[in-house]
Amino acid sequence: MDRHPLVKLAIRSVEHFIETGKPLPCPDPLPDTLKQTAGTFVSIKKQGALRGCIGTMTPKYKNLAEEIIHNAVRAANEDPRFDPVEKRELSGLTFSVDVLTPLEKIEDLKGHNIKQYGLVVRGEGKQGVLLPDLDIIKSANQQLKVCLKKGGFKENDTYELFRFEVKRLI
Repeated sequence: MDRHPLVKLAIRSVEHFIETGKPLPCPDPLPDTLKQTAGTFVSIKKQGALRGCIGTMTPKYKNLAEEIIHNAVRAANEDPRFDPVEKRELSGLTFSVDVLTPLEKIEDLKGHNIKQYGLVVRGEGKQGVLLPDLDIIKSANQQLKVCLKKGGFKENDTYELFRFEVKRLI
């Protein structure tokens, strides 16, 4: 399978970090496609099961390459749900990169397509995020409930809703 160049960059980032303990240097010269800025998520799976996923909703770094490099390393090492990825696992892992569109505020979930849109719930210093098109999510209400739980919201907390689209690269 021929991987997308951004996915190859994520994989190289994790391999480099495991070998050296340092982030991969930003490619130089930087291809035009990597000069843009966008929030990204890097997901790592092992035999189809999630092994790590971390990202940024809005750009945190000066270009897409740095965003992917840092999020790949964080997904492999800092996802609190998992132990850090070890070198011996690398050959059995699959990576994907989601490049996000800017957040769009929505008033409610009427017509919200869970296959097309991810969801962000924000309020009083809390945030819950869920990417679109996840196998375990069957409805907009379920997507909202998971976001509220992930964000640590209580029943009477107030919050705002935002949606976003992703370009999933594998």
